[in-house]
Amino acid sequence: MENQVMKALLERRSCRKYKSDPVPDGLLDQITAAGLNAASGRGRQSAIIIQVTNKTLRDQLSKLNGEIMGTTSDPFYGAPAVLIVLADKNVPTYLYDGSLVMGNMLTAAEGLGLGACWIHRAKQEFEQPEGKAILKRLGIEGDYEGIGHCIVGYRDDTPKDIPRNPGRLFKID
Repeated sequence: MENQVMKALLERRSCRKYKSDPVPDGLLDQITAAGLNAASGRGRQSAIIIQVTNKTLRDQLSKLNGEIMGTTSDPFYGAPAVLIVLADKNVPTYLYDGSLVMGNMLTAAEGLGLGACWIHRAKQEFEQPEGKAILKRLGIEGDYEGIGHCIVGYRDDTPKDIPRNPGRLFKID
């Protein structure tokens, strides 16, 4: 019998081309639930997720992210949904906590038959006045740092089977 969790973990590859079809809320809710259930330092659960499917906000974030990257192209590769992970900087393990949330969501998306990719520059986005204004508008208060964007959608590409680099495992009997 095939283990579906192991299959998703071993076959997940970043997606950089998406169909425009929206992702049903039920699937996004499952992905965010996987993120919110990620391990965290001392169980503090320092990370939060902003689930964005509103095209206007999605495009605003894409533009801001692209400007940081120095491009006018869409750094979200046309993905219709963006799950933004931020974490409370007052928690010593916030960066690790947020990274585990991202990893869980990437794997969950794969397991649900969707494509996903971790897009960086969330830290810079939410340090800028425009990013801070978005958080304020959403009622998010606190000292949060952007960890990343998990872009999600239906794949419009074929994942490449990229071989894993050798020499990364050291066994000690």
